[in-house]
Amino acid sequence: MLLSILFGLLISLVSAIPTISTKGSKFFTSDGNQFFLKGVAYQLLPEDPLVDNTQCTLDANLMKTLGANSIRVYHVDPQAKHDDCMKTFADAGIYVWLDLDTFNSYIQGPGMSAPQWNETQYKAYQEVMDAFHNYDNVGGFFVGNEVLTSPDTDVAAPFVKAAARDMKAYRDEKDYRKIPVGYSAADVATLRPMLQNYLACGEDSSDAMDFYSLNAYEWCGQATYDTSGYVFLQMNASDYNIPIFFSETGCIVEPPRTFDDQAAIFGDKMVDTWSGAIIYEWIQETNMYGLVTYDLEGGTATAAGADAQFGRSGTPKPISPDFENLSKHWATLSPTGIRADDYKPSLTPPPCPDFTSGAWEVSPDAQLPTIGAKAVSDSESSSGSASATSTATSTASSKAQSEESSGATAAAAESSPTASGSSEASPTSGASLGAGSISFAGSMLGLAGCIWMSAALCGMLGFLLVL
Repeated sequence: MLLSILFGLLISLVSAIPTISTKGSKFFTSDGNQFFLKGVAYQLLPEDPLVDNTQCTLDANLMKTLGANSIRVYHVDPQAKHDDCMKTFADAGIYVWLDLDTFNSYIQGPGMSAPQWNETQYKAYQEVMDAFHNYDNVGGFFVGNEVLTSPDTDVAAPFVKAAARDMKAYRDEKDYRKIPVGYSAADVATLRPMLQNYLACGEDSSDAMDFYSLNAYEWCGQATYDTSGYVFLQMNASDYNIPIFFSETGCIVEPPRTFDDQAAIFGDKMVDTWSGAIIYEWIQETNMYGLVTYDLEGGTATAAGADAQFGRSGTPKPISPDFENLSKHWATLSPTGIRADDYKPSLTPPPCPDFTSGAWEVSPDAQLPTIGAKAVSDSESSSGSASATSTATSTASSKAQSEESSGATAAAAESSPTASGSSEASPTSGASLGAGSISFAGSMLGLAGCIWMSAALCGMLGFLLVL
């Protein structure tokens, strides 16, 4: 019995995946390597895709072939069991980037006239964090997805920032690992760079996001770095003081997708600023953004509405040539970045953007809302700036359309496939895998492991040898 326990402990320690944290404008693993996301959006089931380990195993194995080291999950059930799927993805060197909101706890969404951040939402976010904080392969938490979708929704910005502040405080109060907390933004040209800067500004880093990410569908077809608008995204982010990455990308005008933007994101023009990309999406649905399909017959998982025609479980089958196109790019794009010990952050938080009527109607010195605060309409307030209990001069609406950046192609003006306002029920919406799990190789009790293990573990090995 003792031998089994000790050996299980040894296996667990050797196969552990390094954790991810932020330092300055970059992500680093706990072994000191800079981390770049090569991810896919993964939501096979609306409620939770991390509960069926047979399915997780099939998908994780193919994701390794693709070259992925991350998945983005929009919805989970915090009461469900996730140990097996999380371990399967960890063993494959894959990190999970998870939205904290649930179907009824997002900060703003369709039908809501004004954003709010209340105790019910706070507790719902806590439940998700409580359920996932102890998994080493949780890369980060999102407090919102595309909450702001047009200039007249800027009233929601303080509530998004307040949610991040409170969840970071909760994380620290519970003495959880400092899992990065950030936001996934819609790519709205008229909100750039105000929202991006607002979520990072301020003297107190506890009020700011740990990272910022963008759902951008600008690089379409035969676009280039300059014609796609990526040049402007880079200009806006070149001096950004926290990590920034693409939380969704992969525009499609006509199939197949070439994913040529990956060469720019991981290349010389952007790699010093951007921390990678998540491709939308893994499963083929009505929007036709999938990388894989599943047989409809014999599958155990189903969907409602138009997506019912697509299988959601079983053996994933790569869509050709899209899958191969992405895999080939990622195979040749493996930036090493800089070691954490050698990195000396020098960038400072951006100034909070000024209040500009009709463009950005959030006062730079407004206090963040407290839990329970709710934005009010024009008829209730005439303050003209967003604060704990007042809104900008126009109340938030729920437009689900991203706007193209200056110089972007017309196709790039298409809205993000994800629905605005929340991580939705059925989302219609890199680095070398060396940062993944460390394999347990060699003999079962190989003493070579003593080179890096503590003296206590070396003693354990000796004890096992005697036995």
